[in-house]
Amino acid sequence: MTLLDSPYDRFVSVRYTDDIAKPLIDDLEHEYNTRYSDILPEPAAVELHRYPVEDFAEPHGAFLLLLRDERPIAGGAFKRYDERTAELKRIWTHPEFRNQGLARLVVVKLEIRAAEQGYSRIFLTTGPRQPEAKRLYLATGYTPLYDTELPAEEVGIHAFEKILPEREARS
Repeated sequence: MTLLDSPYDRFVSVRYTDDIAKPLIDDLEHEYNTRYSDILPEPAAVELHRYPVEDFAEPHGAFLLLLRDERPIAGGAFKRYDERTAELKRIWTHPEFRNQGLARLVVVKLEIRAAEQGYSRIFLTTGPRQPEAKRLYLATGYTPLYDTELPAEEVGIHAFEKILPEREARS
């Protein structure tokens, strides 16, 4: 089933600390610890709680969840990077729902929301052990800000950017 197949799928804007967001945060923490515990200087929880909750709330940010039958199945957030740039963070799809294009829908929805909030550029980073994230961002029109010929571990943090099409700002 994809998003368009179910009348029970919907995006909601939530606070980072809302109980409904907990599965996303918990799964990301597990994912990051599993992939990076041997190279991270601190547990993934430190990174996941590095920024104030307000950074992921309007007027400068957003935290969105995709719900299916009121269950979070995908989500993500952005926060202000600079005056014209939003930084995508916490892009996630529940393991049971991966490879269905949901992360792409989340990215598109976040881009639309960022544009509505006045941003004209998106910046994001992902780690070297997340090739599926790298593929997602390349497939959705992001430009790598690193040498794509280098091995992933040598690059380290993989930074990307995308210039957003102009949209009418929300009133």
